[in-house]
Amino acid sequence: MTENGQRARSLIRAAITLAAAAAVYELLARSGYFAPALLPKLSVVVTTLIATLADGSMIQHSVYTLYRVMFGFGLAIAVGIPLGILMARFTAVENFFLPLVSALMPIPSFALVPLFMLWFGIGNLTTILIVFYAATFPMLFNTWSGVRSVNPIWLRAAGCMGADEHSLFWKVIIPGASPFIITGMRQSFLRAWIAVVGAEMIAASDWGLGWVIFDAKEFLNTDIMLAALVVIGGIGYLFERLVFGGIERATVLRWGMVRSAKG
Repeated sequence: MTENGQRARSLIRAAITLAAAAAVYELLARSGYFAPALLPKLSVVVTTLIATLADGSMIQHSVYTLYRVMFGFGLAIAVGIPLGILMARFTAVENFFLPLVSALMPIPSFALVPLFMLWFGIGNLTTILIVFYAATFPMLFNTWSGVRSVNPIWLRAAGCMGADEHSLFWKVIIPGASPFIITGMRQSFLRAWIAVVGAEMIAASDWGLGWVIFDAKEFLNTDIMLAALVVIGGIGYLFERLVFGGIERATVLRWGMVRSAKG
């Protein structure tokens, strides 16, 4: 099957899954078990979503949240990948940082929001730092695991063919670790969204999708809450398909490091 055919089948499967989830939700909303204010019909949610997109408010909140996610996520990549490589390549670096990583990684980022608010105040800085904290550890740990898991036979074979340290690193180690690194990016992006929504509920100042959800809860505007969740899910789906899927197709699939899913 051609690549375009695989993409078309993947989109069809995604549409079927989303349609089934929407149908289940609509059945629950119409069942009468929940009050309309708590579980509005899909038509109400869609109307609210269109209205908030049309007046620009949802777009503006999304831009603020995306800025915080991408800033913190970018910092996590800039720190996590190099540090993970250094930990895998140098025992002294691993011995120094691994206990610290093991101790900090289980601490939920949400638990640090009040502390960061005391240190850095309310606003972008606190939220970005929370995202950075949450996203760094999956990136670092997956990079460390990926570099350590590179097949030694590949290294010996490249060395026998005259590859120097520079070539070994860029042409063997990085391609060999790339599936782990891309998985780390996906996990970091997920953790970044979890962190930013939680941080915006407490530490943001009037802007962001997390703030929209928290503010709507105060006034029992369930339709606005659900509209914001749809936007978050839509952004996540687009990033997974277009960004991470594109990176994967351009690297590990092209290099033959993993097989694409057959559908």
